[in-house]
Amino acid sequence: MSETRLRPPRNQADPRAVPWWTVQWLILMVPVAGGSVAAYWFLTERPLWLGALVAVFAAGCLVLAVVAPRASYRVERWEVTGEAVYTRKGWLTHTWRVAPMSRIQRVDTARGPVQRLFGLSDVTVTTASSAGAVKIEALDHEVAAELAERLTAITQATPGDAT
Repeated sequence: MSETRLRPPRNQADPRAVPWWTVQWLILMVPVAGGSVAAYWFLTERPLWLGALVAVFAAGCLVLAVVAPRASYRVERWEVTGEAVYTRKGWLTHTWRVAPMSRIQRVDTARGPVQRLFGLSDVTVTTASSAGAVKIEALDHEVAAELAERLTAITQATPGDAT
């Protein structure tokens, strides 16, 4: 039996993931920041200390929307070997997901409307695991299609029943 060492995956998401993730964060954070400012303006007597607190909160929301995608890009990795598909995600807690080829049941690609604007796709590898699928996010759409074809070919050639 050979010993396999777990090492950081080699591949990053496509660089266009950073602006795509930034748009996603802004879609979430602009209403939160705007809602806090609107609540302060319309629902309070506008005490100065609360205004300063709301301004700091709103600015923090917008800074998070700009910083979080860049931090994610730096830490998220993926790789496909002849034996497995694996990913690593997380800023504070690194989460490793490994899907052995013999356990892969299905390979899907997905492109949302905003992803299409950036030319990106996700690849989802569904396994027999109760922990759920392994998702490789923000790949160039052509790379994602080639990866899905490659994974399909590898899993068809891998002995086992994927259960």
